[in-house]
Amino acid sequence: MKETYRCWAEIDRDALRHNAKVVRQRIGSADMLAVVKANAYGHGLLGVAQTLADDAQLFGVANLEEALALRASLPHPIVILGPATPEERSIIAQRGFIPTISSLEEAQAFDQLGPVAINFKIDTGMGRMGVVENEAREVFKRVAELSKIDIHSVSTHMPVSNEDAKFTRGQLVRFRRIIERIRAEVPGSYRAHVLQSAGTLAFNPPTLDIVRAGIMLYGISPLPEFQKLLKPVMTWKTRIVLVRDMPKGSSISYGRTFITPRKMRIATLSAGYADGYPWHLSNRDAAVLVRGHRCALIGRVTMDLMMIDVSNIDNVQVGDEVVLIGRDGSEEISAVELAEKAGTITWEIITRIGARVRRVYV
Repeated sequence: MKETYRCWAEIDRDALRHNAKVVRQRIGSADMLAVVKANAYGHGLLGVAQTLADDAQLFGVANLEEALALRASLPHPIVILGPATPEERSIIAQRGFIPTISSLEEAQAFDQLGPVAINFKIDTGMGRMGVVENEAREVFKRVAELSKIDIHSVSTHMPVSNEDAKFTRGQLVRFRRIIERIRAEVPGSYRAHVLQSAGTLAFNPPTLDIVRAGIMLYGISPLPEFQKLLKPVMTWKTRIVLVRDMPKGSSISYGRTFITPRKMRIATLSAGYADGYPWHLSNRDAAVLVRGHRCALIGRVTMDLMMIDVSNIDNVQVGDEVVLIGRDGSEEISAVELAEKAGTITWEIITRIGARVRRVYV
């Protein structure tokens, strides 16, 4: 008996590999750090990491929990991109993960647990993590003196690489200048990384050693002009579980925010905000694809179900597949489209797709 799903995401491994090759073409001999945090941007941590095992030299995760899950499947170096809590440090040291350090105090704490290879982060404009720019060289020298600390890499993060090219170019110049001075003052084999997906697509300076590839691996470009280079990896689907003919004047969903203006055929879908479909798409001209046609979402999205208008689609039946994100025939609904209509960003749309949604690798 063929296995069927209520709500699922089809993950195209070939598309994932294609996008990895695009990264490789743009970064030359630099190492690729595949960012698989947040369940590989909603695409499934282990399935994605295993697919990229031959393309990526390192993997990046947000926290220790993700690192432990990934280590059970892959031997690659794993960089923990977020700060560690004090309680996590001993496990990080024991398991050989590479923590990201934003202060001398953190480095000193790891030195007590070492040996530990670290990623030394410099804040050049993000304001979230890292040693502030004007203190970076002095702090770096003191960290380098710690006997059980091995500086694996030095990094920074770009806050507006898809919005403000002038600021980003200046940030890159400043970071490279800091790296040059650090290397002159404290010789070592540590490597540098700053570029993420937008930076890799738009700036791509060849002087850095590692590139952090995130959302572009999943076929979504943070810069629209580069979207044609990439192949979307995920198709998110659900099924019709009920079809009803509703008379004129019927109210649909919570709040009675939609009243049928005429007799309508309404299909109920087995997906809701508990699966990650945004509640904010309620009554915002959102659509899904049924048999290659756009069908309007009507009324409010509920926790487990949502309703669509299928009045103009012939022979709609319970069990029919419905595309929430992806292509069906000549029509496509992208994560970018959903984000724009929901008033959010594409990253949130894909990372919020929940554990109830089965990932199916094809």
